[in-house]
Amino acid sequence: METPVLDVSRYRKEYRGKVAVSDLSLAVTPGEICGFIGHNGAGKTTLIRSVVGAQPPTSGTVRVCGRDVWREPVAAKRLMAYVPDNPDVYDFLTGMQYLDLIADVFGVDAARRSQRVNELAGRLELADALGDPVSAYSHGMRQKLVLTGALLHDPALLVLDEPFVGLDPSASHELKAILRERADAGGAVFFSSHVLEVVERLCDTVAVIRRGELVASGPTDEVRGSASLEDVFLELVDEKDAAIPSRR
Repeated sequence: METPVLDVSRYRKEYRGKVAVSDLSLAVTPGEICGFIGHNGAGKTTLIRSVVGAQPPTSGTVRVCGRDVWREPVAAKRLMAYVPDNPDVYDFLTGMQYLDLIADVFGVDAARRSQRVNELAGRLELADALGDPVSAYSHGMRQKLVLTGALLHDPALLVLDEPFVGLDPSASHELKAILRERADAGGAVFFSSHVLEVVERLCDTVAVIRRGELVASGPTDEVRGSASLEDVFLELVDEKDAAIPSRR
């Protein structure tokens, strides 16, 4: 059996005694793009923050390529990259200085970083702005910059929280292609999104969370069946009908 790139087992997170996510398990294997969907407040960002080592789980484990994110944080984080929904970037740096900083952190040599920056910044139409201070960047440009930085070291796991928000149509199209290429090369991608059409077209698997519980997961075609993913999603997360059986 193939070892998952991302392996979440019986994850639980509480805030001051209130359960945010309960007993959630999922796995993302090499070559797989997994879409993580749910209403606002369902627990998507809570789980993602624990996956990337930003907050500890109350119980359960999170592993990246077999490395426990909380027992082996440095080793696990070297294998992943994270793009948050609202990227904070040092305003006093230029775009290129930011990318050099990220490349230094992950030990990307000069030749490799130059090749990756030229490729990625070119594809995302950011190259002409790399000499400008980040303080002059729009939200969409910051998103492109963080995406470029996240991909410099070819992470085994790429985690993104609402990655298409703020991107123009051209950059959004290019990002979809980049994510597919990452998976085709053996990497794994785990991202949350409210854009269900993108999830349906792009993702190999999908996981649906409702009020902190995983109510469906598996290959996208199996989860949606003969309906659209939007129809199935609305059925599964309908707050007025808690009796809907989970699809596993």
